[in-house]
Amino acid sequence: MANVISMRAIEKRFGVVKALDAVSFDLEVGEIHALLGVNGAGKSTLIKILSGVYKKDSGVIEIGGQSVELGSPAAAVDCGIASVQQHPELVGDFTGVENIYLGQESKRAGLTGRIDRKAMQMAAQKLLKRFPIEIDLDARVGEMAAVDREIVAILHALRREDIRILILDEPTSTLTEREKASLFQLMRTLKAAGIAIIYITHRLEEVFEIADRFTVFRGGRNVATMTIAEARSNAVSIPDLMLDQKSGAIFPPRDDRAGGEVMMTVEGLEKRGLFSDVSFTLRRGEILGIFGLIGSGADELSKALFGVIRPDGGSMTIKGKPVVLKDPHDALRRGIFLVPGDRRTEGLTMTKDVVFNTTLAHLGKASWIGGLLKLGRNKAIAEELARKVALQPLKLDRPASAFSGGNQQKIVIAKGLYRDSEIYIFVEPTVGVDIGARATLYGLMRELSQKAAVLVISSDCDEVYGVADRTIALYKGQPATSADTPSRDQLLAAGIMGVRS
Repeated sequence: MANVISMRAIEKRFGVVKALDAVSFDLEVGEIHALLGVNGAGKSTLIKILSGVYKKDSGVIEIGGQSVELGSPAAAVDCGIASVQQHPELVGDFTGVENIYLGQESKRAGLTGRIDRKAMQMAAQKLLKRFPIEIDLDARVGEMAAVDREIVAILHALRREDIRILILDEPTSTLTEREKASLFQLMRTLKAAGIAIIYITHRLEEVFEIADRFTVFRGGRNVATMTIAEARSNAVSIPDLMLDQKSGAIFPPRDDRAGGEVMMTVEGLEKRGLFSDVSFTLRRGEILGIFGLIGSGADELSKALFGVIRPDGGSMTIKGKPVVLKDPHDALRRGIFLVPGDRRTEGLTMTKDVVFNTTLAHLGKASWIGGLLKLGRNKAIAEELARKVALQPLKLDRPASAFSGGNQQKIVIAKGLYRDSEIYIFVEPTVGVDIGARATLYGLMRELSQKAAVLVISSDCDEVYGVADRTIALYKGQPATSADTPSRDQLLAAGIMGVRS
C-alpha cells in the first residue's frame, strides 16, 4: 500500500542527549500502526515532531509524497495530522457536540459571532454518518463513560474532513474490556475510511488484537518494524525487542514465608451503591491483590481504606485496634499511604517539581521547627528516591507535567517511599508504564512488602495475579472469590462474570 507518511533520517537533540538518532518510519494509508518502546525510547519525541510540537534537527518528512515542514501544531493539522492525548482535555459541563466543535461554534470570528447550534448538530450528524458509532453526543461529557469521552476526543480531532492521520496516545489506559471493544470498533471504522492510525500503547497484548504493523523504538532508534503476521510466524517477543534482552518474568518471585504481623483487618465493609460485604486480612511481609474492573467498586474501596469515603457499615482495625478513619490526614497519621489510580488529579501537583511532590506527603519531616523547608536535605532525599524508582530523566527541577505518564507514576511512588508508611495501597500502579518500568515497580512493591503490608488494587488481572501472594476478585461491589489463592483463570472469571472459584 502507498505510504501516507515517510520519515527518513530524523534526528533530534536536547542538549547533549540525542533523543532520535537517524530514525526512519513509514505509515501506510488506512493502517493501524502500533508504536512501542519503554519510556525514553524516543517514540514520544517522534510523535511530537509529527504533531508540530517539536522541530526536527535534520531529516526529511514526506506526506502524500510531498516534503513538508511541520513547524507548529497548526501546520501539522493543515497537513492532515490530528492527535488525541492520553488525557484529553474536554469541558465536562459541555455536551459532546459542544466539545467536538469547541472554538468553531460560529461561522463569524470574534466576539460578535453567534453560536449556531443547528449547524453544530448537523455537522455532528454528518460526522457520525461518516464514522458510524453509537454515542449520545447531546449528553454532557462529565456524565459520559470513559470510552465515550475518548470517542468525543477522537471526533473532535476528525472534525476537519482533510484529516488523514490520527495519533492515539494510550487510549485504552482507563477503559474496561467492553469499552475497549467499542473503541477498537471505531478504530476499525476509521481504518476502513482510509484514515491511518498511529497507536501508542504499553499494553502489548492489544498490539496483536488491533494493529496491522508495529514499530519498536529503543535508545532513540527504530530497531524493528514488522507486520503482526510476521511477528506471529517468527514467535517474536516484543518485550525482548524493547529491552534488548530476554525479558523473562517481570514479576519478582513470591516469598513462601509471606505473611507476618496482622496490620489491617476489614470485616463486612460497605458503602451503599458502591461495595458491600468486603472482608480481608492484610499482613506485614506480603502483597494482597484485589482484581476489579472499572465500575466494580475497587477504586471506591481504596478511598474508603484511606479515609476519603466514610463507609456505611462494617469495621476496620489497624494493628489490632478498631479505627474509624476521619479523613486522609488521619489515615496518613495511622501509617496508611495511598498511591491513587488517577495520578494527575489525585496524586500530583502537576505544576510543581519533583522535590516538592516527593516531600508533599510529609511536610513535618520536610521542614524545620517553624515551618522552614529543609531544602538541601529534601533535594538529596528526593534524588535518592528518584533513582530508586528509575525516574527518567533524572531532572528534579522539572514540573510533574513535563514527565511521561509512566514517570509521573514513579514520582507518586517516590512520594509514598518518602512517607515511610506501614501500609501501602497501590491502585492501578502501572497504568501507562512500560514493561521495563513495570518490572522495577513490581520489585519495589516486593521490597516494600518485606517491612510493610502492601495492597495492590488493579483492573489488570495478570498484574494482580503476578505480583500478589493472595488475591481477591470484586464483581459489582462484592467479593467473588472463595479462596485466597485462586488460579489466574478463576480470578479472571470471578472478576469479569462473578463466577466463584
